[in-house]
Amino acid sequence: MNTQQVKPGQIIPLKIKRLGINGEGLGYYKRTIVFVQNALPNEQVSVKITKVNPKFMEAQLLKITKPSPDRITPPCPVYETCGGCQLQHLSYPAQLVYKKDLLKQALTKFKPANHQNYELRKTIGMADPWHYRNKAQFQLRQNQDKVEAGLYQPDSHTLVPIDDCLVQDKTVTKVTNILVELLNKYQLPIYDERKNSGIFRTLMVRIGVQTNEVQVVFITQSQKFPQKQAILKDIEQLLPEVVSVMQNVQNKKTSLVMGDQTLHLSGKESIEEKISEITFDLSPRAFFQLNPEQTERLYEEARKALNLKQNESVVDAYCGVGTIGLSLARQAKEVRGMDTIPAAIEDARRNAAALGVTNTRYEVGTAEELLPKWLDEGFRPDGIIVDPPRTGLDGKLLQAILKHPPKKMVYISCNVSTLARDLVQLAKTFNINYLQSVDMFPQTARCEVVVKLTRK
Repeated sequence: MNTQQVKPGQIIPLKIKRLGINGEGLGYYKRTIVFVQNALPNEQVSVKITKVNPKFMEAQLLKITKPSPDRITPPCPVYETCGGCQLQHLSYPAQLVYKKDLLKQALTKFKPANHQNYELRKTIGMADPWHYRNKAQFQLRQNQDKVEAGLYQPDSHTLVPIDDCLVQDKTVTKVTNILVELLNKYQLPIYDERKNSGIFRTLMVRIGVQTNEVQVVFITQSQKFPQKQAILKDIEQLLPEVVSVMQNVQNKKTSLVMGDQTLHLSGKESIEEKISEITFDLSPRAFFQLNPEQTERLYEEARKALNLKQNESVVDAYCGVGTIGLSLARQAKEVRGMDTIPAAIEDARRNAAALGVTNTRYEVGTAEELLPKWLDEGFRPDGIIVDPPRTGLDGKLLQAILKHPPKKMVYISCNVSTLARDLVQLAKTFNINYLQSVDMFPQTARCEVVVKLTRK
């Protein structure tokens, strides 16, 4: 079909076939795919075309003439504007089915060898899929005479003020709201990106769910911090759960929330969290999974898939603060891990020392640099766990793994598309035993997957 026959503003009927990778409904109009936010599979809808491209169209949902039995009323008042969640209008059991289907769609698109016969296990969900996030990063803005905190609308810098996020830990929400009150109380200068003026850009609040320790990070445009002592005194009095207050300086025009310089203001420099009876130190910039309850399940599935035996060594690529590797250390001959953030590696070493673990080695650097170096030195791991960013495995790391394949491998993915792409190469050397989805982010379109691979 020539999509020029359809013009923006045109209203058309549509049947929704499935959900796409961002949780949007997908339908076809005269063989051209149409993306519709907030529409669900098997729904008959009326939509208004908003964008026409040669290969697809985008449309706004106007009316649902036949609703899905899985449709529910989103409980969040800012759900449709904030952009943080994509699936609150879909019942939770149906969300779990969708996340398995998302994986199937990606495999069908990239077609790794024998993908039709892969075992796709049911998504492991949560008993209570709300208030699970242990960290908030809320942008700040000055709205006339009032400071507000919240999230940007999708694809914009339009801030949606939020004072009760239903996926955030309740203590994190309470602390964030009180910090905003303090910013208002002292009329502190909020950063304005258009004028490039002001100081306070972002509030970060993180809780150790098992320890109830809270860390606050003020992310600022410069090292300046007006009324610092008064603010710290108020935090001490109003928020006894806050045991660490830090300041991070981000003076660059970038989408990165945090900068390279972190200053210690009061309390401890890190907070503690426990996963599988192991205690971890978390400094402000250290990566840690956002859903501690499901992290336990995720790592349990990773350990199960790796099936590490005594006297076997393992590499924990993208190791962060050492969470996965340290949970394996007592049964491993040696654990080696790497991360690009020095503070995370310091945390990993400190965590290992606190556990009395002496068979670990953590280095700063990329997995694609360090793994080939270790292999050249004669180190031959029996297994490797990779937990890469959304971009998937770096090409050099992938080639190093394929050149010296370990007996077994576990791939933890947060992006089914880059996972399926990487499996095209990995399936030439490894058997893909099974794929286990774990719902780390209920109410969103994100899906985490644990893949068990064994060398052919």
